[in-house]
Amino acid sequence: MITRRNFALASVAATAAATGCSQPETADSSAPTPMTKMQLSIHQNTARPAGYRGSLEGWAKAGIKYVELNDGLLNAFLETDTLDAAKQILTDNDLTPVSAVVSAPDLWLPGPEHENALATWRTRCEQYKELGLERIYSPSGTNRPVTLEDFAATPGCIREAGDIAAEYDLTGMIEFTRTSKHLSTLGSALKVIHEANHPNILPMLDFFHFWSGLSKFEDLDMLEHGELAHCHFQDLLDAPRELTDNTYRVIPGDGVTPITKIIHKLSEKGYAGALSVELFRQEIVNGDPFTVATEIRTKCEAVMTEAGVA
Repeated sequence: MITRRNFALASVAATAAATGCSQPETADSSAPTPMTKMQLSIHQNTARPAGYRGSLEGWAKAGIKYVELNDGLLNAFLETDTLDAAKQILTDNDLTPVSAVVSAPDLWLPGPEHENALATWRTRCEQYKELGLERIYSPSGTNRPVTLEDFAATPGCIREAGDIAAEYDLTGMIEFTRTSKHLSTLGSALKVIHEANHPNILPMLDFFHFWSGLSKFEDLDMLEHGELAHCHFQDLLDAPRELTDNTYRVIPGDGVTPITKIIHKLSEKGYAGALSVELFRQEIVNGDPFTVATEIRTKCEAVMTEAGVA
């Protein structure tokens, strides 16, 4: 049976073929599948104290071309400036926004906060569309206990958010988070996304939440080819998972995560999008955006080159 999701994924494949990205029909089927290419990006959480303008301008000077936006930094910027000015900063610095966060607890859950979350989601859809985005995401956070009935209702909530995203021609994404009482693993996120079967809601993957949480490497096999829409990119210090928190996130190449193995699997699954570095260590977050971005670019480009996706 052809579902809306399969139709959407097939459309992506058709577009790739039309632009010359498909494999030649005469290709040797026994030859290794070429690695997809991925793009280095940085998430504004990595330089939050620098603000919306400061982070973007510093990164551009370091040669960064792709960025991920933070809604809190955008709010602070809009207190004294306009959305057009926010977009102009991106344009003037030749930056492409690949994704943006929507902080909306209980967006994916029913309950008293769900309607407020949907209203926030709609507002952000409108703003981010004006800024030129094609993808936005919201984490799976909640501040209340979660029941089996909540999980059963999650696909319906996903469809509601998907319908709003569709109005703005955006792809919405669910970020499962390792400490969430709702969706904390890739498997759980994929189950409800597949059940919802909405073409405007796709999964994303955060290397930290994936590798430090309860997900398993084999869970990546649950991904349908081409459905992964975005990645947050970081390494992980060697420490017990029980002690691990956001301060254990480090620049890719500085930790113990099997990054190359994960990247190869994502490529096998057809992922060819951004690897967006999102870090929270104080020496990084409070560092000079140009200096930090230069270090990130140097280390990440080496990792991505070794993995064959640069």
